[in-house]
Amino acid sequence: MPAFSHEWSMANSSLDQILCYGQVVGMQAIPYFLRRLGQDPHANGARTESLEGCPDIFELADGDFAIIGVDITQFAGSLPATAGCGPDERIVRIPRKLLIGAKADIPDEV
Repeated sequence: MPAFSHEWSMANSSLDQILCYGQVVGMQAIPYFLRRLGQDPHANGARTESLEGCPDIFELADGDFAIIGVDITQFAGSLPATAGCGPDERIVRIPRKLLIGAKADIPDEV
């Protein structure tokens, strides 16, 4: 099988389901975390404030991204009028340093 590429998997949609999801639980497909964007927050023995987790950014096998951060959905009412947060969505805050550090790993093309 060739190295993973979004073009290849999209052309092979049945195989795309296998590449993008590790398993299906009930009706929910569990995404496959392809890679971390930016450095590991615990690299070189670094410790985070909470020590229970840390903000992070991952690319999923289907090309989307997953963010670990602080849930600030409670402030959705402060969003601009042209933005909204649906009932199945969350607004997540991440440190500026994290996103800037991941910039080099974020693809330039869709």
